[in-house]
Amino acid sequence: MVVSILEQSLILGIMVLGIYITYRVLDFPDLSTDGTFPLGAAVVGIMLIKGYSPWTAMFFAGIAGAMAGSVTGFLHTHLKITNLLSGILVMIGLYSINLRIMGKSNIHLFNVQHLFNMEKIFNIKNAFIMENINLVILTLILLFFTLLLGLLFKTKFGFILRALGDNENLVSSLGVNEKVLKISGLALGNSLVAISGGLFAQYQGFSDVSMGTGIVVVGLASIILGELVCGKFKGISPLIAILIGGILYRSVIAISLNLGLKASDLKLLTTVIIVLIIATKVSVEKIKVGR
Repeated sequence: MVVSILEQSLILGIMVLGIYITYRVLDFPDLSTDGTFPLGAAVVGIMLIKGYSPWTAMFFAGIAGAMAGSVTGFLHTHLKITNLLSGILVMIGLYSINLRIMGKSNIHLFNVQHLFNMEKIFNIKNAFIMENINLVILTLILLFFTLLLGLLFKTKFGFILRALGDNENLVSSLGVNEKVLKISGLALGNSLVAISGGLFAQYQGFSDVSMGTGIVVVGLASIILGELVCGKFKGISPLIAILIGGILYRSVIAISLNLGLKASDLKLLTTVIIVLIIATKVSVEKIKVGR
């Protein structure tokens, strides 16, 4: 159980990083992530079936996610459609695109080579060793993207991107094209979400057109939970905090399932968790103000 929680948390951690960029850095409630997550799964799934390597498949999944995020940004910046509606339109459109890519609503990956059936490559039979290999692979992948984002935020582009979410007028006054910058941020965020979807499809052994439903809520729950729990510790990076939040969120879900909660109730549980987190955060802030 613990290994499964860690594995799923590491996979979805990449998605959380992507939503962190759109939600926290850009201050953009991007609902198109519900479509880019299964988009990544669809691209990876069909490419694996056609014989491409998992790394190549995930690379193109990231490209596809970036393109979808760019469309969301274009609708918002150039056509002046609100951020929420832009994301909804892209999410709806991606449903048909994902169906077109896969050819049907669901494709299985049990008989193809991917990152999580390494025994086909190394002829490893021991289940314990296989679990450790998966954890190592996922840890390295998540570490790579976390370090990459950490370095990016220390560059000039990263500083301006963060400033865009705080004060768009300030960025415009500096002579920076805020429209291109916002599109770039949305492309980056959705690229990570799509890569996470591609990894998740390999982990569970199939791609499904509806597997991204509510994924933005999962990401927001992880971000808010991580910020609440780790906010009191000054030395923890925001990126690390949200990853810890993701692990805590998956742990709560797993414990709830073991206690007898039905899988159909998970969306309701997620809603309750987010409401409780926000209520707790508001209460803590009121106490601080009272002091």
